[in-house]
Amino acid sequence: MAATPDRRGRGPEGRDYDRGVGKPRIRIFTSEPCSFCGRAKRLLTQKGVDFEEVAFARSDHQARRDLVDLTGRYTVPQIVVDGMPIGGYDELRRLDADGDLDPLLGIA
Repeated sequence: MAATPDRRGRGPEGRDYDRGVGKPRIRIFTSEPCSFCGRAKRLLTQKGVDFEEVAFARSDHQARRDLVDLTGRYTVPQIVVDGMPIGGYDELRRLDADGDLDPLLGIA
């Protein structure tokens, strides 16, 4: 029997269900201007994965507080996979170089 997602779209094990079977929910938090945000989005696009961009104005202090609450970090971009913060562009690139990004994104 398939798990039923709760009202936030998450199943009992915390996995997001709105992206389909085996596909993690990928969110990238961005602001403009941000060259590292563009690089992170480009890398995810090259990987062929769907992601949700959550863009906010640099002057949106509440959005920054919410970002810190979610990720522990204030800077953008911040990438979150299935609710797990993985960091910014440097961390994303490092995961890719180490061969750990594809399994995390569900494409290995």
